[in-house]
Amino acid sequence: MSFDDLGLSTSLLHAVERQGYTEPSPIQEKAIPLILERRDVLASAQTGTGKTAGFTLPILQILSEGHQLRKRPVRALVLTPTRELAAQVSENVKAYGEFLHLRSTVIFGGVNQNPQVKALRNGVDILIATPGRLLDLHNQRLLSLASVEILVLDEADRMLDMGFLRDINKILALMPPRRQNLLFSATFSKEIKQLANGFLHNPVLVEATPENTTVEKIIQKSIRVDKGKKPALIIKLISEGNWKQVLVFTRTKHGANRLSEKMNKSGITASAIHGNKSQGARTKALAGFKKGEVRVLVATDIAARGLDIPLLPHVVNFEMPNVAEDYVHRIGRTGRAGASGEAVSLVSHDEVDLLRGIERLVGQRIPSQTIEGFEPSSNPPPKAAAKPNNQRRHKPKNSGNRDFQKRRKGGFKGRSNR
Repeated sequence: MSFDDLGLSTSLLHAVERQGYTEPSPIQEKAIPLILERRDVLASAQTGTGKTAGFTLPILQILSEGHQLRKRPVRALVLTPTRELAAQVSENVKAYGEFLHLRSTVIFGGVNQNPQVKALRNGVDILIATPGRLLDLHNQRLLSLASVEILVLDEADRMLDMGFLRDINKILALMPPRRQNLLFSATFSKEIKQLANGFLHNPVLVEATPENTTVEKIIQKSIRVDKGKKPALIIKLISEGNWKQVLVFTRTKHGANRLSEKMNKSGITASAIHGNKSQGARTKALAGFKKGEVRVLVATDIAARGLDIPLLPHVVNFEMPNVAEDYVHRIGRTGRAGASGEAVSLVSHDEVDLLRGIERLVGQRIPSQTIEGFEPSSNPPPKAAAKPNNQRRHKPKNSGNRDFQKRRKGGFKGRSNR
């Protein structure tokens, strides 16, 4: 099937061609015709499957064919869990809407709101937003959602994980009851299905990949090593393997900072991104990484969510995630758009149970090995037991940015020290 077969307009087909795409991905092939039919859609799609274009293209077509009001109220709202994902969706909307007379803008916390307010006052057809900043501006009476025709919840599973359920419910109450709803999620947990049942109307279920599976082209392996030897080992792997572009995951912000500092001291250019970094610093680090000026990007799960890094060859789990589903999100950064990739996990004694839980989730054993000179000690150090894989983390500290102040009342537990 080609994009011509999906019912898209000439202007959109021209924009798609300008972006270098000729054939739709499976999620695009399945979702676009349904959205154009104005159906509610519940879609299972991991990052890297082309899901963003799967909803931006039909939304652009629907709005371009509709009656345009002079004041341009918000007619389509895309909610995302993080700043990075919001920025990525906004870039997609602008690229695919190049030949249409539609306006879009993106709003998120951590930056001055004045430019965002100015854009809203000038009129916006499509608004991409994180929940906290959206509610902040609405409470200041600086935007209205009374004319929204289409709502998208992107990466809804992560929004629930981050404690945004209460905010989502508040936002749903601000929009007209008659609208089209689209929910995209990497996994269909019981909580996701409960959320979907609350606001989707006779939705069509779309699955681009089997539930809770990892990308087939990713080579996965684990390396057993003592916790204290992990920094030296990862530096050895990157240096001797001559890895040029590596995304490394840590559990905490402080851990990301410490590891990036050690890498820089060893001659490997590295930057850390996490919730405490300003948006400008995060954007600069990501830009340097994409250009090849920064060899290693060390990130926490929340900061890395939504990163669009084409052809990323290496992902390293410096620390194993406490929640098994996060492993799927992490390694999904590589092996994108049909390319191959490698995911390496450094596993210490206290993380073996976490690895077993991940293997149960993905339905396969992850090959394990040791590296000469870094073999784990035979007697594991006495440690408190690792958290069970299905246990969510406690409420994070207030970071000063409402988009990252996770709320639990009526929602799900947030993530600590992200």
